[in-house]
Amino acid sequence: MCTLEKQGSLYILTITGPGEHRLNPTLIDAIRSTLDRIKSEPITSSTALITTAEGKFFSNGYDIEWAKSIQSNFQLMSRKLRSLISDLILLPMPTIAAVTGHASAAGLILALSHDYVLMRNDRGFLYMSELDIRLTVSAWFMALIECKVGNPTARREMVLKATKLTAKEAVERGIIDAAYDSAEETVRAAVELGDELVNRKWDGHVYAQNRVVVLREVLDHLDYDETVDQPKNTGSKL
Repeated sequence: MCTLEKQGSLYILTITGPGEHRLNPTLIDAIRSTLDRIKSEPITSSTALITTAEGKFFSNGYDIEWAKSIQSNFQLMSRKLRSLISDLILLPMPTIAAVTGHASAAGLILALSHDYVLMRNDRGFLYMSELDIRLTVSAWFMALIECKVGNPTARREMVLKATKLTAKEAVERGIIDAAYDSAEETVRAAVELGDELVNRKWDGHVYAQNRVVVLREVLDHLDYDETVDQPKNTGSKL
């Protein structure tokens, strides 16, 4: 499901395989287990995390087909993703998403949960698909988007127009940090950025504490997902 490589002071987490990398409990647990491995290692110097993926997709969002059979599957999937996002926010190091393919809905939320987002320019869209597939965006999704995307026009385009944004368009709207000509260049740029951040020699735990302050509103929303926890919303689940 995913691999972990240590390159100098950088951890590179890769979601493996050619598929859509749908966020079902199995994949989410694999990513969380990998983060636990990182946290279990003694930190003797500054480090950083890069998350990337193989194939055409960074992540195409929740595994709706798996979840739609019973209500409790949606609740389990949401709960596990919220735990993963909390793990990333609390991780004691800078985090970089190297988006080398499509990132949709919950997959885009996963990317935005990193401190920096770099993306390939030659393939892939950022796409909040909920409106197109008749799903309601949860409050915690919006809390994260509001923290990460400062331009209200860009937020409207993402959520209320369900626009498929290219890397170039996402840079112009301040949604991501930079775009590169290929997957290889995107990962290479992420490594360069990671090395630059590591060279600042920050205390990882202090870094995480400051991230918590910045994303406090997101953390405050992670305990609850009204789109799956209220029975009256059975037609509007993520």
